[in-house]
Amino acid sequence: MPRPEKARRICCEPGISYFKPRGVPIGSLEEIMLGLDEFEALRMLDFAQLGQGEVAKKMNVSQPTLSRIIVSARKKVSEAICEGKAIRIEGGIYTIAGPGMHRFCGCGGRRGRWGKNI
Repeated sequence: MPRPEKARRICCEPGISYFKPRGVPIGSLEEIMLGLDEFEALRMLDFAQLGQGEVAKKMNVSQPTLSRIIVSARKKVSEAICEGKAIRIEGGIYTIAGPGMHRFCGCGGRRGRWGKNI
């Protein structure tokens, strides 16, 4: 029996959770689901340019787990870009982090939705 999945810690939910190719009707698009933990890993590693050890600690996962998360996230995003698919960001087992992570995400500590004034 596999171990239960541990909740990953994220800063906050993104304010925008859907991306699609311009000029293509939503009805004719395939969607790729990007979990909130995958989004958070991409944001902290690639956008905020933090180290893997620091990101793993902030997300409450091991470095090998973070490595699997980021490989999956990058594959999904590249597939969506290369094949013209939409990306929906949602789901996964996660908890919203405390005040220490908010300086990295741009939410200003609102603990709400990232990138959105609430």
